Amino acid sequence: MAIAKIYSRARIGLDAPTVIVEVHIGNGLPAFNIVGLPETTVKESKDRVRSALINCGYDFPGRRITVNLAPADLPKEGGRFDLPIAIGILLASEQLPLFDTERMEFAGELSLSGELRPILGEISMAMACAACGRDLFLPIANSAQASWVNGVKIFPLTHLKQLFPHTQGIHPIPALTLSRPQVSGAQHKIDLSDIIGQDSAKRGLEIAAAGGHNLLLLGPPGTGKTMLASRLATLLPDMEQSEALQTAAIRSISGQEITNDNWLLRPFRAPHHNASSAALVGGGSQPLPGEITLAHNGILFLDELPEYDRKVLDVLREPLESGQVTISRVKQKTTYPAKFQLIAAMNPSPTGFYNDKRSTPEQVMRYLNRLSGPLLERIDMQVEVPLLPKGYWRMQQYQQFADSSETVRSRVIACRKRQIQRQGKANHRLTAAELNQFCSLLDDDREFFELAVEKLGFSTRVHHNLLKIARTIADMANSEIIEKQHLIEALSYRAMDRILTYLANNLQR
Repeated sequence: MAIAKIYSRARIGLDAPTVIVEVHIGNGLPAFNIVGLPETTVKESKDRVRSALINCGYDFPGRRITVNLAPADLPKEGGRFDLPIAIGILLASEQLPLFDTERMEFAGELSLSGELRPILGEISMAMACAACGRDLFLPIANSAQASWVNGVKIFPLTHLKQLFPHTQGIHPIPALTLSRPQVSGAQHKIDLSDIIGQDSAKRGLEIAAAGGHNLLLLGPPGTGKTMLASRLATLLPDMEQSEALQTAAIRSISGQEITNDNWLLRPFRAPHHNASSAALVGGGSQPLPGEITLAHNGILFLDELPEYDRKVLDVLREPLESGQVTISRVKQKTTYPAKFQLIAAMNPSPTGFYNDKRSTPEQVMRYLNRLSGPLLERIDMQVEVPLLPKGYWRMQQYQQFADSSETVRSRVIACRKRQIQRQGKANHRLTAAELNQFCSLLDDDREFFELAVEKLGFSTRVHHNLLKIARTIADMANSEIIEKQHLIEALSYRAMDRILTYLANNLQR
């Protein structure tokens, strides 16, 4: 046999397109050529494969070896093609008996001794294999995570020498069985009850968790904004298995560890305020996911929001609306999912207080103008986190009655279940058409709400966001309809608008 054909897969974003590794051994001067748009890491596989074959006791053919990675116009990168190239050489040189390669796929990086090293993107590859009905041979370090995909047999490999006894039935490699964790094994080391006071902010945090709403925490330094934001993760329900699989696929192509503890745990990403737009949305010649994709199905926390570059913040506008981000390059265009819950925290002025006389209204307004209006409109809730009132620290008995994260989380889960049963999604994801169906108001309440929105000068987007928040408040109260009191509470979560109105009035004086 002078030609061998082995199946493998490339990595393009979250996709894993099929790559056919064709190996031909012909007459001529000894040479080893790889064609088919290989990048440097793929070209370097020639030396790894040669050493691995020799150190495993095989003969490296002293003839002209040509490896074609088809299709030729698909970019290939990484060391994942080492294993299929080595198998192709062994089959083409008849050192490995023929076996049914049509129903198998291989991927793995070879060490010089023939051991298999892990690759990136094993979950995406397993999902693609399941769709094609082929078995997948992977390095043992990738196999446990890949086995969480339904409908595919995963065979773990530790060494190239295992292939011969497996194909001949001497020492078959047992396939891994599906072993997904059913509950999260993580234990949070922080709790909502750690925060003293701030009942209104805690209420806003619970509403945001229950409906999946974006939230801005606004207040002076040291009032607990960052502590509140970090505890939102302790209130959210675990991911569904389908969500967890998609999040795990993102983690796998990013080289992040996937364990039983974080399998169902929602991501929490908190990039520093000097992050670039490429760090947030992703980038590179082979586009990699950014922070907003790594936060998919979880939380993106931006602390000290006005300290971010305005152009960087504005790249969040489209992903917040569409739930995905498209990274365009000359050679390819990659789309990543980006359904995240945005939580932001900020001081209302450069000095921390917008009415402490240390900053003029003009200076405060210039500071707040770092945030564009369209971005603020996409943040559903704006909650003020004030200083604690005088004498509050002496109320030691208060902590005994503060709700724990587990107590609040149980209420959040119950509220989410109502939303899923009614509309199949969280309230934050309701479309304009679905608002008419699930957020209907009584005539008197509709008149009151429309008058309030008109008087406050809110846009249609804010109007819709307030309706979604009111729907969540009604769900938390186990109410089938949205009542006036729910609308009033929803209208109260516009702290930034109140501050801007206060500053505008002072500027006119």
